[in-house]
Amino acid sequence: MPTRLVPSAGPASPELEQLRLEVRAFLREQIAAGVFTPGVDTWLTRWDPAFTRSLAARGWLGMTIPTEYGGHGRTFMERFVVTEELLAAGAPVAAQWVADRQAAPSLLLYGTEEQKQRFLPGIARGEICWAIGMSEPESGSDLASVRTKAVPVEGGWQVTGTKLWTSGAQHADAFFGLARTAPLDPAHRHDGLSQFIVLLDSPGVEIRPILSPSGDHHFNEVILDEVFVPDALVMGNIGDGWHQVTSELGYERSGPERFMSTFGVLAAAADEVGAGRLPADPRIGAHVGRLFALHHMARAVSESLERGENADVAASVVKVLGTQVEGDIADLADELSGEAGPDGEAFAELVRAGVMQRPGFTLRGGTSEILRGVIARGLGLR
Repeated sequence: MPTRLVPSAGPASPELEQLRLEVRAFLREQIAAGVFTPGVDTWLTRWDPAFTRSLAARGWLGMTIPTEYGGHGRTFMERFVVTEELLAAGAPVAAQWVADRQAAPSLLLYGTEEQKQRFLPGIARGEICWAIGMSEPESGSDLASVRTKAVPVEGGWQVTGTKLWTSGAQHADAFFGLARTAPLDPAHRHDGLSQFIVLLDSPGVEIRPILSPSGDHHFNEVILDEVFVPDALVMGNIGDGWHQVTSELGYERSGPERFMSTFGVLAAAADEVGAGRLPADPRIGAHVGRLFALHHMARAVSESLERGENADVAASVVKVLGTQVEGDIADLADELSGEAGPDGEAFAELVRAGVMQRPGFTLRGGTSEILRGVIARGLGLR
């Protein structure tokens, strides 16, 4: 029997569909009121703390955090529905994204009781923002080759190194920093890694902006110069960093943001065709079909995570296929946009944003080359 890389999705739920309609109605109201203008890749590019707090007030943030930690004790599938609708509407959700998506579930899995009490309620209220401290210069998606080092000192650890492409670090309160706590053993490259909760206002932290081709500031280089991290902010167990970080990547790679970043571009292209400003093109329908399949695949991964299952390989499949379709949508829209008339300026603006963001789709969260290796190992091919 062939290996199933992605589990089957469960049946549709009337309760989830009702939640979807509630979120959709709320977002239509927000757009009509001028609270936000729909955009592209907004889980990375649109930082709006006030909007994030409004979601928290409705119970749509910290949904999977237990009530004893300030959350709402709801399911992964309920959270999936809310996040998918937020992305479909192009809502400004960058301020909450990393904290809610992966910091909270990782804290629940590996954090101490003190860490949970300290950070989870603020995440659920939309008051604590998080970044990702994994990638490094000359390392990228090969996390086993990280050079950031942590050495024990009295009362804690001293962390020195550089993290790269750290989205939102200029706004974030903290990140999980992956560092070497034992020398690299070429025969066991995944050993000797540990995670630390690095507070980004700590002495020794320097955040340098990296501008995108459009001139926007989403990415950063974060330099850690002998940054002190107390023992109370060690994440999980020293030496368990590889196991912990791969679990965290399951949350990062499988969500709807891995195929929905350019959904607004595709929807706008369909509207342009309907209005007669663009000629019909069968590739629009083909991309809709691909998104429909990815919706079910990502939904299945969320159900798997809810059951506490390992979803590393399945998440990698969603990420590889999803970022490819995101880029294909941007390319198609760019090709078609030259045929749009003067009434299509809003469409053209979405296309420009999609093209500008396109280079990062297959890089962030792990390059497609690295993830194909993960999938091959999952199939027993490597």
